[in-house]
Amino acid sequence: MSLTYDLDKAIRKVPNYPKEGILFFDITSILTNPEAFHFCVDRMVEIYKDTEVAAVAGIESRGFIFAAPLADRLGIPLILVRKAGKLPGETWRQDYRLEYGEAAVEIHKTDVPAGKDVLLIDDLIATGGTLSAARSILEKGGATVKNVFGVIGLSFLNFQDKLPGIEVTTLINYEGEEM
Repeated sequence: MSLTYDLDKAIRKVPNYPKEGILFFDITSILTNPEAFHFCVDRMVEIYKDTEVAAVAGIESRGFIFAAPLADRLGIPLILVRKAGKLPGETWRQDYRLEYGEAAVEIHKTDVPAGKDVLLIDDLIATGGTLSAARSILEKGGATVKNVFGVIGLSFLNFQDKLPGIEVTTLINYEGEEM
């Protein structure tokens, strides 16, 4: 498989969703395109195959789609970062603010590898709020998050401000929200 691909052509852009004036970057069009999805997974493996990452943590729910094949290919554990109330065991929880309200994420306490590096993955990095909350949980459990990965980055929403000290890698980054 070639490690070059025009990912922008595979990403559906939906104007005025979920509300007027918003341009929605939809990754489901990557998932229905086997070549695009394979490219994403291959690139992630290429980027992280020689790192000392002990586990991959995927953000619910689309982050799971990209985190799972990477964890499998690297032969390391997959940690699920779930919306509050979805995990049955003892959890670490972090509340955070959204532009339209509040939310919370949780991780099973037993899943956090204390003293180890964890790679945090989501499909799209917008404001960085969910990733920052997940980072807080992992660090509360004794893990270290040095790297965050997203297939798509929306740097015009300043996600870097909420992820200080972390290397953020995206396969494609959008600098502006042109409709």
